[in-house]
Amino acid sequence: MQLSKHQTNSGARWSADGQFLVPGVSLGLILSTPSTQMPGLIASLVTGEPANGTLLAPVDPMQEVWACGVTYLRSRDARMAESTQASIYDRVYSADRPELFYKSTGWRVVGDGANIRIRADSKWNVPEPEFALVINSAGEIVGYTAANDVSSRDIEGNPLYLPQAKSYDGACALGRSIELLDVSLMKDISIEVEIDRDGQSVFKGATSTAQLKRSLNELAGYLFRELTHPNGALLMTGTGVVPADSFSLVSGDTVKIRVGEVELSNTVA
Repeated sequence: MQLSKHQTNSGARWSADGQFLVPGVSLGLILSTPSTQMPGLIASLVTGEPANGTLLAPVDPMQEVWACGVTYLRSRDARMAESTQASIYDRVYSADRPELFYKSTGWRVVGDGANIRIRADSKWNVPEPEFALVINSAGEIVGYTAANDVSSRDIEGNPLYLPQAKSYDGACALGRSIELLDVSLMKDISIEVEIDRDGQSVFKGATSTAQLKRSLNELAGYLFRELTHPNGALLMTGTGVVPADSFSLVSGDTVKIRVGEVELSNTVA
């Protein structure tokens, strides 16, 4: 089942498999429900009215989006190459505790077709295509979406500057929909990215969740360790696709990401 959020003349509305849910329903309401009860709840909210309107990022304004780092070997190598403290990324890759950081609040997230941004005070900016978990209030993984964790690599070279490199206007994008799926079926989901510049493809890459160093349940478990999320949360699980060190995004680039069944396309402003 796919959940999507739409901008209509009467405000934002959620849909399930192309049919609007009753007005006023939020993702937080759905994610406050135990996973076993979620299908029945959604079925009871479907109106039968075909969904329409501009697609919005599939997140509520006050929900939180978090992210993981150094979960793929490629991201470990990239962080070590850019960093003035390279050894810490090698250590965290194999440590018991994963790296988690706050990425964005829901109202800052952009959706499919909207603009992402690169920082004016950075000269080395890249997209990071990621598999993003959708987690309910009990910490259960109930679905996924596509994500772009836009990052300023020259700023995050100093680990103390990571929040500035990762969290700014236009740095977080989520896909066209949420794919509700049991976590047992997420072990090998493809993650693809292509960057177009002036009508030409300048970078392509792909990986899959099978290449993750840590399990999805482990990452979700750490997000909910000593931290409550009464309306659920989204968690980006890290990137396994990083362009060469010579590459940086420029204004006008189009970043196209596909994660499993979910697409995401944004232009760099």
